[in-house]
Amino acid sequence: MPWKYIPRPMPQAELPILNFIADNYRNFNSRATRDALYAYWDHVKSGGRMYWAVAGAMSSAQLGITLAPAIRAGLVHGLSVTGANLEESLFRLVAHDSYKDFPEYRYFTKKDDTRILKQRMRRVTDTSIPEDDAFRAVEKVLVPMWRNASRDGTRRFWHEYFYDLVLALPKSKFEGNPKECWLLEAAKARLPIVVPGHEDSTFGNIFASHVKAGDCSASIAKSGIEYMAQFYDDYKRLSQGKGIGFFQIGGGIAGDFPICVVPSIKYDLQEKVKPWAYFCQISDSTTSYGSYSGATPNEKITWDKLTERTPMFVIESDATIVAPLMLRALLECTANPKAADRIIAASRASTRKSLAR
Repeated sequence: MPWKYIPRPMPQAELPILNFIADNYRNFNSRATRDALYAYWDHVKSGGRMYWAVAGAMSSAQLGITLAPAIRAGLVHGLSVTGANLEESLFRLVAHDSYKDFPEYRYFTKKDDTRILKQRMRRVTDTSIPEDDAFRAVEKVLVPMWRNASRDGTRRFWHEYFYDLVLALPKSKFEGNPKECWLLEAAKARLPIVVPGHEDSTFGNIFASHVKAGDCSASIAKSGIEYMAQFYDDYKRLSQGKGIGFFQIGGGIAGDFPICVVPSIKYDLQEKVKPWAYFCQISDSTTSYGSYSGATPNEKITWDKLTERTPMFVIESDATIVAPLMLRALLECTANPKAADRIIAASRASTRKSLAR
């Protein structure tokens, strides 16, 4: 008798994304994604907190669509972001309709990119930031803030200028959906943020030019050292109770800077400190020693950042695909925790059976 395909009946899912992951993500990077998701939920539902480190161009890739609701839902409790991600979240809010997309960027010639330059667009992979509607529009508001601070002798952290700016903007200036602006949600919640290496951003360069011209003082922006000194206190507070986990997108300074707080408190301040309670990194740059992606989690044990008991996950994939998927599933979990626990328990039981064979 010839083989005949019989479709498997698909139940109506209460939590469609979580169900999809539980049903399909069984091996390789998908398994790491599933297990990292389950451990994230375990941690936050038991009262733990989660700290996000965001590198790359995730704000231009519109991570805010899922990150902003996650902040509102209490799934994110602190952030380390590059200066580019900080400002690009604001750009998406004020200039969203003026962005241009270039889905065929892989086939561009140098002449194609020169044409984009002449259009006063700044390409970021397959999209582009509008020079006039983003950089120059924000500059008109931010530079007077710097000048006032220079006149008054006020010193603030880099992100505090952006917090105040985004909270003061009238809704008439919004082109993007404010519910999808993670910077706006973080500002409303007054989430603790570090912006290490903020000089390496468009507005870092603009600020430097005004310092050079003499109309702004460099001292109005607190330094990276002061960020770390403040982060000592933030970490001690955030790590109370069940502790705080570390969720990292990409590599570089956004992740390297904040994760060092644990050994620094322990060895430099010589104070008791809890280790990070969870670790997950998503990167499409293979994690290896000396790589831009940073070291493997095991190496971090030797630096006293993690312990052998810390839940650790490395997902070698594109964060623009994985992070929104995980966040959407976590949002489903917060909306229906009992159903989420049932799905995860069943998934784990199935995995245990396969391990026992």
